[in-house]
Amino acid sequence: MLNIRPAKGSDRDAIWKVFQEVIAAGDTYPIDPDMSREDAFAYWFQTGARAFVTEQDGQIVGIYTLHPNHSGGGAHVANAAFMVPTSARGRGIGRAMGEHCLKEARRLGFRAMQFNFVVSTNESAVKLWQELGMKIVGTLPGAFRHPQKGYVDVYVMFRSFEHA
Repeated sequence: MLNIRPAKGSDRDAIWKVFQEVIAAGDTYPIDPDMSREDAFAYWFQTGARAFVTEQDGQIVGIYTLHPNHSGGGAHVANAAFMVPTSARGRGIGRAMGEHCLKEARRLGFRAMQFNFVVSTNESAVKLWQELGMKIVGTLPGAFRHPQKGYVDVYVMFRSFEHA
């Protein structure tokens, strides 16, 4: 059974562990793998963000952060980032967090969700987001330097909540 709940201060060590593992791989996020814990938390818990953890059997098996994609005239569009450690992948955790996040974004009054930088070689994420109603609205050719595959495309994905 999965339990998705708002992150609290006592979760920070577990969040950092997941963040470090995912970023160190260098294959899904354009984030410096040497980012400090302080900078990682500034990103994850940025102004206006709602951070969540997913627990299974008392362990944190996934994390996500939800926040406005931009301020001012773009603040009605949400953005989110999701991370699942290697040991917990393939168990539906990403899907559960994605579904939770879309509901939470609507509940908070966002009119849409936009992912600005989905690495094309992250095929499981691309497929999941499409299954959850996200559409590829743009391709950034060669915008990500993958550690094994070289320069690969990045997708901008979008879903309106207006007709959902």
